[in-house]
Amino acid sequence: TVNCLDRHVEKSPNRVALIWERDEPGTAVHVTYRELLDLTCRLANTLKKYGIQKGDKVAIYMSVSPLSVAAMLACARIGAVHTVIFAGFSAESLAGRIMDSGCKAVITYNQGVRGGRIIELKTTVDEAVKNCPSVKHVFVAQRTDNKVQMGDRDIPLEEEMAKAASVCAPESMDSEDMLFMLYTSGSTGKPKGIVHTQAGYLLYAAVTHKYVFDYQQGDVFGCVADIGWITGHSYVVYGPLCNGATSVLFESTPVYPDPGRYWEVVQRLKINQFYGAPTAIRLLLNYGEEWVKKYDRSSLKTLGSVGEPINHEAWQWFYHVVGEGRCTLVDTWWQTETGGICIAPRPSEENAEIVPAMAMRPFFGIVPVLMDENGKVIEGNDVSGALCIAQPWPGMARTIYGDHQRFVDAYFKAYPGYYFTGDGAYRTKKGYYQITGRMDDVINISGHRLGTAEIEDAMADHPEVPETAVIGYPHKIKGEGAFAFIVLKEQTAHIDRVKEELKTIVASKIAKYAVPDHILVVKRLPKTRSGKIMRRLLRKVVTEQSSNMGDVTTLDDPSVVKEILDAYQKYKEK
Repeated sequence: TVNCLDRHVEKSPNRVALIWERDEPGTAVHVTYRELLDLTCRLANTLKKYGIQKGDKVAIYMSVSPLSVAAMLACARIGAVHTVIFAGFSAESLAGRIMDSGCKAVITYNQGVRGGRIIELKTTVDEAVKNCPSVKHVFVAQRTDNKVQMGDRDIPLEEEMAKAASVCAPESMDSEDMLFMLYTSGSTGKPKGIVHTQAGYLLYAAVTHKYVFDYQQGDVFGCVADIGWITGHSYVVYGPLCNGATSVLFESTPVYPDPGRYWEVVQRLKINQFYGAPTAIRLLLNYGEEWVKKYDRSSLKTLGSVGEPINHEAWQWFYHVVGEGRCTLVDTWWQTETGGICIAPRPSEENAEIVPAMAMRPFFGIVPVLMDENGKVIEGNDVSGALCIAQPWPGMARTIYGDHQRFVDAYFKAYPGYYFTGDGAYRTKKGYYQITGRMDDVINISGHRLGTAEIEDAMADHPEVPETAVIGYPHKIKGEGAFAFIVLKEQTAHIDRVKEELKTIVASKIAKYAVPDHILVVKRLPKTRSGKIMRRLLRKVVTEQSSNMGDVTTLDDPSVVKEILDAYQKYKEK
């Protein structure tokens, strides 16, 4: 926090650190570096008063706001480890993450506000901590005027902060001490707590923020990501604040109160860099250009895209309609595990070409390699393979909390001596990198990474559904959607009821965004003789490439393919 706050308070205390674009349109709140330091120290002293010490874990379950940023920085200041949990996650997801990390405290709001709707945050926390003996205190801040139930372990945060001292000496930390954990999905089972440490992470976030977006002192940086994701950590909080920037906190949605919201905010706050997700761009593209052209976007200099590969149509619209063909558009590739941007068109030589919808150039110190099936490095250009990184970099994750073996297995085992990203990539004739998508059973819904196994595990809890297989399929807005194939115990007459129950289970076990768009009942799933489900066949059915099923000889019973194709055709016609 000294690098993010004290340093700037000494030189320019009244510089604006955060502009909170609240859900309610046109009600922005400006917070200076001095005010943010004050907020952070009071919150830090409050945590200390209630026994939070260096190394303790603290869960933050809050919507984007100056207070949630202060909560992250307050943990950092006293050497506690924060784990921010996206405020859209269900009580069960929240409890699982709190238990895995052993959090001593939770910081939350009474309620959240998003798109004009109230989100019950405190109620969800109450439900979650019932099963979390490690949690001693729940700090509750007020986002709305509505009263919520307060119990024995609940502490009204603002009241306590008002009594606390506004000076808190920062804890002295080693460069490799933990700064935060952030849970992300893998191709198997439960989410994994990715660990980032102090010095390397902050350096990497700050340097990538400065050079990829060409951030200049005085610019207003607008990253519209939620703090619950790594993008919010690196490019809403740590990167911009370390660089003494003015960072926008966007609490609302792209379509509230109308599809002009982003561009109205750009005009009103005079945003210079705008960093968002392709899924939002695809959504807005459908509403037409008039919503964009209604507002003055002349302040914009750089546009950025994050979270999933951007498709050509969205890229062209973002570049020509939003950026009027005069803004640099950077398609950035990176992951929760990399800490910051690894491949992007900038920095580069001045005015170097930018190929649409391509990440292109590795950042300083990033050495990408493509590997073939036999684990050999593929030399030359115009080639495709598994994307690996050959040398360590400051921002890389250090471990998976509580399970270092899983860390080694997931990232370093497939290609010994290299970090395996889980993505496939193509190196163009000119040597640029284009990311082609995941190589494992992980899908990307609206920029949210989700292992299909998590959805399958959730649905498997239904007593009438012994078997499920979930795959990703191309979705016009979300990039990918989840398509579920299920086997029912009996030929039940209540297929529609079961489908609705499955959707409810997935929403309550994971989150609303994880709910499959389609659920298809089949007699059985395509399995190999060893019992492995051949998901690639299901993908071919859904993407309608059934003429080219590839090798089906390893299937236990190849006649299953026609069965599933017929079921799919019927479902489609219906």
